[in-house]
Amino acid sequence: MAGTEPNDKHATVSLATAVRTWAAIALQTFGGPAGQIAVMQRVLVDEKRWLGQRRFLHALNYCMLLPGPEAQQLAVYTGWLLNGTLGGVLAGTLFVLPGVLVLLALSVVYVAYGETTIVTAMFAGLAPAVLAIVAQALVRLARRALAHPALLLIAIAAFLALFAFAIPFPLVVGLAALAGWLLHRWSPHAIGTSAGAVADDGPAPLIPDDALHHERPSWRRSLRVIGIGLVLWATPVVLVASLTGIGSVFTSQGLFFSGTAVITFGGAYAVLAFVAQRAVEVYGWLTAGDMVRGLSLAETTPGPLIMVVQFVAFLGAFHNPGALDPWLAGVLGALLTTWVTFVPSFLFVLLGAPYIEQLRRHAALSAALTGITAAVVGVIANLAAYFANHTLFGAVTEIAYGPLRLAIPELASARPLAFGIAVLAFGMVFGLRWSIPRVLLLAAGLGLVAGMVGIPVN
Repeated sequence: MAGTEPNDKHATVSLATAVRTWAAIALQTFGGPAGQIAVMQRVLVDEKRWLGQRRFLHALNYCMLLPGPEAQQLAVYTGWLLNGTLGGVLAGTLFVLPGVLVLLALSVVYVAYGETTIVTAMFAGLAPAVLAIVAQALVRLARRALAHPALLLIAIAAFLALFAFAIPFPLVVGLAALAGWLLHRWSPHAIGTSAGAVADDGPAPLIPDDALHHERPSWRRSLRVIGIGLVLWATPVVLVASLTGIGSVFTSQGLFFSGTAVITFGGAYAVLAFVAQRAVEVYGWLTAGDMVRGLSLAETTPGPLIMVVQFVAFLGAFHNPGALDPWLAGVLGALLTTWVTFVPSFLFVLLGAPYIEQLRRHAALSAALTGITAAVVGVIANLAAYFANHTLFGAVTEIAYGPLRLAIPELASARPLAFGIAVLAFGMVFGLRWSIPRVLLLAAGLGLVAGMVGIPVN
């Protein structure tokens, strides 16, 4: 009966504790979505035991289906689970805030001085250390989510589809959902076994896997979220258009990046080629070389990789300031672009989360999401491989043969410093079991020292 179902209405942490935790998580969000998901998995599920593993994976499955940065959306979703709408807004905001501030500062330094050697060296030390953190999370996630051989096959197939054949991400997710549903129809025991397998080993989580969230879906709530979200999303664009004109760089950036925010399926990598082509060749906001260096900075700073659009907007507005001071124009363009890029993520999650929570109790849909869970392991493995290629090597070549599309690193471009720090980080994480902040601090220090004594960091 509904009255006897567990309810997590009071199973929350204090808002102050949640804010401190999200601030700490935000400072560790290196390594793209794979690294960011790894950090949340370790802190929220493994260490603090605020969420059960299945609850965490269910939220991740939904966020993987949405356009936009899935890790930031996962922060919004889990923040909502813990502290309601305010908790979701705070978690999602804190998650991106360090990256916004750091990349804005680096954009200013880049334009003013043309180089960021010291900062780049420090982040060059962090990047290879993140590989060990991602590997640790991937092992833990695979151990819990792939209890049945069929689920392991789904994970492997998802990895190969993305890594070797460049199959579109939405198609991979859709096929994984279909495979999960078919597995439920043909072998219900497989899905049941998986569900038990991802149950936590250790103290019971604060929010049990089978608890119902107290904020239930309703048309009134949905219309309120849509109305507020659309107003917040559109208002800054309308203001800059009215104040600076329809043809201003600010209006162009607001409209362009609002559009990219709703087509970024499969994470930032899926849309960055489109952004680069339009920003460089159509709008002329920056050069191709600027774009490459901006992407390098975004990959090694905290926060979602899509944050590179802030760098693009800063340079575009700085070079086309209109009547404004170029520095003020750059900051305005960067902040406007950040706003229209991330506000949709809050809207999508806060609108859909109550409905997705209800679906946890629907057997067939849960089975489809179990298939997506298995595919997520392959997706994260693919992201980790991409990150490893571009962290440990300076050049990567794509080999195409029929439908095969393989990204092969050029061995001559290997980065000795990155390999050395990666080996040390793996030893510290898996062998010595050091805390993640301690590993990251040491890695950043090694990169900084290397840069100061003239050892190549790129």
